[in-house]
Amino acid sequence: MSHDLEREALARYLEDHHLKHTKQREAILEAFLETTGHVTSEDLYQRIRDKHPNIGFTTVYRTMKLLCEAGLANERHFDGGVTRYEIQHEHHDHLVCTKCGKIIEFECSMIESAQDEIAQRYGFRLLRHRHELYGHCPECRAKG
Repeated sequence: MSHDLEREALARYLEDHHLKHTKQREAILEAFLETTGHVTSEDLYQRIRDKHPNIGFTTVYRTMKLLCEAGLANERHFDGGVTRYEIQHEHHDHLVCTKCGKIIEFECSMIESAQDEIAQRYGFRLLRHRHELYGHCPECRAKG
């Protein structure tokens, strides 16, 4: 899969902020864009290190922060305090299992509409929001 738009966006961000465009940053971006769901810096480091042993964990961590600043990734903090990253895309909300940590993304036009209506009722201008529902997934519920 081609990630030309993302590579261009990163190159533009680096240039605009007078930062170096390195092969390491590009390799981390490619590995991140090939992930699905929510990934930690540690997860990404484990995926990268066999193919790129010269890339250390700190470089992965710092590059993920940079990708967030560039608008290519979102940083998420769910219960447990672990920082996870996801690819920046259309807005969605999350169901989070507090037993196994599974995260399910969902979209609901009714929720979006209701929060817009609530904000309007109170004269509030929404900039962004996070909607996270915590509970137990079907697999954990089946286990008892």
